[in-house]
Amino acid sequence: MSSDLENQVPQDHTLIIEDAANASSSVPYDPNHPEHPVTKVVTEGDYVTFGNEKYLRSELVEAFGGSLNPGLSPAPKHNLANPGPLGLSAFALTTFVLSLINCEARGVTIPNIVVGLAYFYGGAAQLVAGMFEIAVGNTFGGVALSSYGGFWGSWAAIYTPSFGIIEAYAGDTGKQLEYAVGLYCVAWFIFTFFLCLMTLKSTVAFFSIFFFLSITFLLLAITNFNGSVAVQKAAGVFGIITAFCAWYNAYAGIANEQNSYITVKAIHLPDFQDKNRHNRK
Repeated sequence: MSSDLENQVPQDHTLIIEDAANASSSVPYDPNHPEHPVTKVVTEGDYVTFGNEKYLRSELVEAFGGSLNPGLSPAPKHNLANPGPLGLSAFALTTFVLSLINCEARGVTIPNIVVGLAYFYGGAAQLVAGMFEIAVGNTFGGVALSSYGGFWGSWAAIYTPSFGIIEAYAGDTGKQLEYAVGLYCVAWFIFTFFLCLMTLKSTVAFFSIFFFLSITFLLLAITNFNGSVAVQKAAGVFGIITAFCAWYNAYAGIANEQNSYITVKAIHLPDFQDKNRHNRK
């Protein structure tokens, strides 16, 4: 693209979409008209103009779980690799191991084996991936990966004696520790549910990560509140499903025709807002 397009200065604007080929030339556009108080998105051949910013269609990125991109956006301007698969893989593997323990696979019920994973892979590696998502301009990916990197670090701290978290509840004869962890899971359920709402216009695989993760956190909260082993195992099952969804998206972000015979085609969720708009017409 020419340098004048690369150096354009963005401006704040609200957007409506218009196809330049079908636009009426008899009625001039008036930005102050009460029915058109906004800037337009105009499509012209290979170009799409967002207000005063012009992009090639090929340079716009659609919603895709492999890059943790929840909607249409300009492609990254920095020459950096896609950090999404690293964060997704770190999240998936750590979640998978803990979820197997929640299911009591092979009779294992003590989760301390996950502490190392939670610190270094699910925690540190995912946090680094989140920072690089911010560097490439992906706010959603940066917030999601960095937050869950923090989650795994904070979870590992609970089982690290030097933090004294479990020890602080040692003298309590009630169930404060379980209730406290339950509240902790409720908070993460709320955060995950908000992220899930932001993927409703993305792809089936992308949405499924946060949908199943929301259920997992909710079931873990219930487990800590009522001590039900059955609910804990259900949380483990949904955690395993979440892990495979994350791995699937990570694979989609890495696999291409140059390195694999098996690539992933994104299946987009239906755009109900767009459907309603056509019905009104």
